[in-house]
Amino acid sequence: MYWTPLPKGSFTGIDWAQAGATSGFDPYLIWAEADNFAGYGFKKPPKWLPLLIELAPGISVAQLKAAASPGWLYVPPVYTSSAAPTGLRYCTARVKPAFFKHIRTGGSLHPLVKRFELGLPAGHHADDPSAPGASSSTAPHALLQGKVIGLIDGGLAFANANFLRDGKARTRYFWRQDEEGSGTVPANLGYGHELTAADINLAIQKHTYGGLVDETAVYEQFKMGMELNKRLNHGTHVLDIACGPRTVLDQIAGVPPSPNAPPSWKLADDDASRCDIVAVQLDWDTVVDTSGGSMNVHIMDGLMYILSRCAPVAKVAVNLSWGTLAGPHDGSSVLEAAMDQLIALRSGRLQVILPVSNNYQSRTHANATLSKGEQVTLHWRGQPGDLTQNFLELWLPPGAHGIEVQLTPPGQTSLPPLAWGKSGTWNASNGKPLCALIYPQSVATGVNGTCALMAVSSTFSFDKSTSTAPSGVWEVKITNTQPGKVTVDAYVERDDQIVGVQTGARQSHFEDQWYDTSGNPGSFVDHPANPSPIRRSGNFNSIATGAKTISVGGVRVAGPMWANYSPRKPDPDAGRPERRGIVKMPATHAYSDENPVLLGLKAAGTRSGGVARLVGTSDASPQEARRILNGM
Repeated sequence: MYWTPLPKGSFTGIDWAQAGATSGFDPYLIWAEADNFAGYGFKKPPKWLPLLIELAPGISVAQLKAAASPGWLYVPPVYTSSAAPTGLRYCTARVKPAFFKHIRTGGSLHPLVKRFELGLPAGHHADDPSAPGASSSTAPHALLQGKVIGLIDGGLAFANANFLRDGKARTRYFWRQDEEGSGTVPANLGYGHELTAADINLAIQKHTYGGLVDETAVYEQFKMGMELNKRLNHGTHVLDIACGPRTVLDQIAGVPPSPNAPPSWKLADDDASRCDIVAVQLDWDTVVDTSGGSMNVHIMDGLMYILSRCAPVAKVAVNLSWGTLAGPHDGSSVLEAAMDQLIALRSGRLQVILPVSNNYQSRTHANATLSKGEQVTLHWRGQPGDLTQNFLELWLPPGAHGIEVQLTPPGQTSLPPLAWGKSGTWNASNGKPLCALIYPQSVATGVNGTCALMAVSSTFSFDKSTSTAPSGVWEVKITNTQPGKVTVDAYVERDDQIVGVQTGARQSHFEDQWYDTSGNPGSFVDHPANPSPIRRSGNFNSIATGAKTISVGGVRVAGPMWANYSPRKPDPDAGRPERRGIVKMPATHAYSDENPVLLGLKAAGTRSGGVARLVGTSDASPQEARRILNGM
């Protein structure tokens, strides 16, 4: 058993095997090139790579564009428009290979670009983004005033009566980010399709019979019938909680709107129930890829789209019921830093609200503190029949240069341990990588310490030419070889299926003899003295740990306070050592379960008058978004 040196990048042209070559880059970009983008469903490298870029202090997006060529760097115009707050140092971009030459020492972009993350979806967005279709909309838009609810999600039934006002659409602007559907391409973003309230109202009028709207016909007119012809859609449910005519608790008699509130509260008659809506339907590839492969780019573009349709004086609360599990968890990812800066630059007129995740019991987080010579072995189970790749991130604090990582695949002998700054792939007999351990000296995905990424190919494929990794337990042995104590966190990335979609994804997880799988929230596993490295505390939405965004946990209307699946406060692991700046507790909380038996809350189904139940902190987040909007 041996490691094969990383290859030369087929897109970037970077020889990743050279000493120090991986330092400062996104390890997912390195893995993408190591397996020739197979994890994204590509047979060859794409033409363009989507990135989320952070610029150096004092550098503007306009300066970035001026120092580059449109032949190899495309930044959506929204980032240099009046919608972009002065001083914004973050933007998305689509780049060609020449970009990676110009960010090297001596290149035109080297002093301008601080770091960037890959945001590549599986599918069509590798196409040339700089040539929007003839239907691209260049007409000026009427900017919204007052209070606005922004939604970034999937599956929005905008013709539902809960989102109408006097029979007219409250959804003033709707942007779906993929190639499906119909509408005009928003010129300031360059892809997807936009609908205005006028477009929606014309369709509603056309398909109204005897005073009733044929909602199915409305969606079919916009080529959205397939995703909206089902009882429950996540975005519809969430938006109803955020700004529908009733709150989720109206149907639970005698229940106050929030913990400790008086029980005299009645049907909604608030700003949220009347406000305008700007909605972004995420690229479908982004929605089904729950590992977040393209999430950062599409969320950032979505935020900028919402701001571009609102006047500078508008007060905007954006609900973002999405997220992943792996990451630094200290607010230093590029997307979290970008959201923090947008909120700061909008000076009280923008807030972004996110759920804390539903993974408190998912066994996707491990934590250990190691003195010199000490080691811990994590048992990471990869599921059989998994059509998707799996990822494990090991986060180390600054100065932890003595940590060695040794990987043992299921049923195999151990691969050699790799030290700080070393990387490699374990390949099949045909030379295709089955897994990689990418251990840069520093990474673009966080600014405090570094991350060692373990990437594993799918365990099953219908394509006979695809090499699959073995399922079973992967042993990850972590050893501290230098003086001093080092606290390490391991996070398994999210890899599950969304409601109503079969992708073949199967969530991998940690296993340990000391971990109590009974599900009891007060079990010994939550005690700081429990010897298990698997910790429920720390399972947290990895894009919800920023300093200025609002994270929302889920509590019960009746019964013990916290939902079993939600991170909580106080932190049960507060007595354990942790890396500096880690966020493990929600900023606030709202209801997400009726009681310990009746999980979830009721809100709008896809069609008007329909009611559906959804379980998770995605129910809690829009309640807080509603409260914040009303208080703005």
